[in-house]
Amino acid sequence: MLNLKAQMIDTAKKHAEATIALHKTNIDIYMNQSIGIGEHSDIMETIQLELDKMATAHDRLEMINLYFEDKRLVKG
Repeated sequence: MLNLKAQMIDTAKKHAEATIALHKTNIDIYMNQSIGIGEHSDIMETIQLELDKMATAHDRLEMINLYFEDKRLVKG
């Protein structure tokens, strides 16, 4: 069983990864099916907002990996 610190780090990483996946999916939908999205008249602005959200989650993931990941737990 993981100790509490490792569990919290793992949960934070998974949350950031899921956030990235969610906003990437939104971008894919806007790029591939933008005709059916009537409430978003400015598709490029909407895509940029999604990219900003992805960047925030990506930065969070990098910070976790850099400052909180126990290198002894990394297999390789």
